[in-house]
Amino acid sequence: MSLILDYLAAGEAIEDILKAYPHIKNEDILVCIAYGSAMSRENIVEINIPAA
Repeated sequence: MSLILDYLAAGEAIEDILKAYPHIKNEDILVCIAYGSAMSRENIVEINIPAA
């Protein structure tokens, strides 16, 4: 799950992820997003965003 979330956070399009990993379905990506959302409600995670 973290790999998919990393790709999404980096701006990768869902369609590109699905092409790179043909065994993954769109629903799997949505589950990853839901998981990340649920985890963010229960844990505080600092995110360092580099300056542009």
